[in-house]
Amino acid sequence: MSGRPLDVLEAAIGDVVTVRLKDGEEFVGTLTGYDQHMNVVVEDDDNTTIIRGDNVVSITP
Repeated sequence: MSGRPLDVLEAAIGDVVTVRLKDGEEFVGTLTGYDQHMNVVVEDDDNTTIIRGDNVVSITP
């Protein structure tokens, strides 16, 4: 995948991703949303997590 970051996020909607944060914590789930600040919404079986974009180090499919 290549392109602008928001285009890559758009292409990943509905896919399972791993979001790694600055503090080393990782969230794994389905990417269900994002905004222009790269805040992301990740859902797993039991939880919906909204992650502030300035805490994100990487998002991996």
